[in-house]
Amino acid sequence: MQEKYAHQDVERAAHAHWNATDAYRVSEVAGKKKFYACSMLPYPSGKLHMGHVRNYTINDMLARQLRMAGHNVLMPMGWDAFGLPAENAAIKNGVPPAKWTYDNIAYMKQQMQAMGLAIDWSREVTTCNADYYKWNQWLFLKMLEKGIAYRKTQVVNWDPVDQTVLANEQVIDGKGWRTGAVVEKREIPGYYLNITAYAEELLEHVQIGNPKATLNGWPDKVRLMQENWIGKSEGVRFAFPHTIQDQGGEPIGGGRMYVFTTRADTIMGVTFCAVAPEHPLASHAAASNPALAAFIEECKTGGTTEAELATQEKKGMATGLTVTHPITGEEVDVWVGNYVLMSYGDGAVMGVPAHDERDFAFANKYGLRIQQVVSVEGEVFSDHTWADWYGDKQRGVCVNSGALDGLGYKAAVDKVAALLGARGLGEKKTTFRLRDWGVSRQRYWGTPIPIIHCAEHGAVPVPEKDLPVVLPQDCIPDGSGNPLNHHEGFHAGVVCPLCGKAARRETDTMDTFVDSAWYFMRYCDPVNDERMVADGADYWMPMDQYIGGIEHAILH
Repeated sequence: MQEKYAHQDVERAAHAHWNATDAYRVSEVAGKKKFYACSMLPYPSGKLHMGHVRNYTINDMLARQLRMAGHNVLMPMGWDAFGLPAENAAIKNGVPPAKWTYDNIAYMKQQMQAMGLAIDWSREVTTCNADYYKWNQWLFLKMLEKGIAYRKTQVVNWDPVDQTVLANEQVIDGKGWRTGAVVEKREIPGYYLNITAYAEELLEHVQIGNPKATLNGWPDKVRLMQENWIGKSEGVRFAFPHTIQDQGGEPIGGGRMYVFTTRADTIMGVTFCAVAPEHPLASHAAASNPALAAFIEECKTGGTTEAELATQEKKGMATGLTVTHPITGEEVDVWVGNYVLMSYGDGAVMGVPAHDERDFAFANKYGLRIQQVVSVEGEVFSDHTWADWYGDKQRGVCVNSGALDGLGYKAAVDKVAALLGARGLGEKKTTFRLRDWGVSRQRYWGTPIPIIHCAEHGAVPVPEKDLPVVLPQDCIPDGSGNPLNHHEGFHAGVVCPLCGKAARRETDTMDTFVDSAWYFMRYCDPVNDERMVADGADYWMPMDQYIGGIEHAILH
């Protein structure tokens, strides 16, 4: 008997035996009860941390116990390998992102193997390998065919020094994280996925208590997060008519400024309207108002998401324009507000200071009229101090509202919708917080978007037979923009599929969330080069246990 336990010798012998017998390789065995235990695939940052160890140990313990109980257990692993950290490391160290990424994968895989995890490494996937991202490109082309993928302009964070787009987390106090330059908002073209077309269906699948729900067994907290992210709202979309004309003498927006509200019962309390800095009415007013133009430029240094706007100081400036209240016929002042997003709804909101806390603060800041139109028995309204009951839909009753007086929330909304509908100015509408997914990234280290740009035919899809469009592995980003713009080899010999004339490839790459949206299905049949998701998925899916951080329950 040994005097000391030589654990390293024991571990080496065990690892050698596992490797020799391929102990954790599994296959589809008909008639045997399967169990698919999947951990969230890691980003190859360089070293495992304790969060990784915890997650993989939980799955490892589960997999081993179930295997001993006679189950056919799949526990795979892969690498979420595209993304900004690799580009940042390339800038810092002067090495291609590919080398940094693959070196990290090798080291982290070695760490996992040293832990003795029961992983079937024959199913390993790496999202920066062309045999994986080929299917991202194939799926994109299929969605383009069906109209699910489409191209439009998008507002992004632009670093004027580095000449590149920044992710929201790279904007610190309105400045670029690397250069310190004041970040601008710019509208640039990009590709989107029309996920809003599936909003109702998505909601049905996650909603607690919905008879169509399919996520039974998932934690209620996760399902509620997803329900709130989809964010279904029922309200009224209506127009404020106006006679504002563009330089050609045509009414801007057809003479109507549309808004959406879930509080149509407060329509008689509108004392102003606010539009996004990019709204056509704002642009029209700024053309003859230098101060307003300067304010709009200032707004461009703000955030581009709802979350960012919620935390920043609310600022506004009057445009000097007015629109007409659709029921009273009164003129309503139009302001530009830095808290209004052009990408949400119609880029305009009605201002009801008496019954919306944000509008209340805005009106008090700029001395705007506050008109109470909802009351609660026993409560006293003040123009100067906000109280939660001002926005109470449950107890509130309309006052100072003409034909709406005495009505509760639902009855008042119905009445307003009927009045607006009779005038041809509005109707009830269901909207969602969910927005179409912008998948274009003006970065190098990602899946190339399979589009060719032709001078004659514009943006043309790459034929399926020419997939994958392979990302060059030799680029070293230097912070001065996307190196694919200047990479001769990436564009060499490219011709338009329609006319055969010389053309150039799309240099935008896909959001890395595309990579991580389906990897768990690829594990089921990882080497099939004929199908994105093949027969193995029929056996292993759906997965039985998924382990990962709750912060990833939404956004992808």
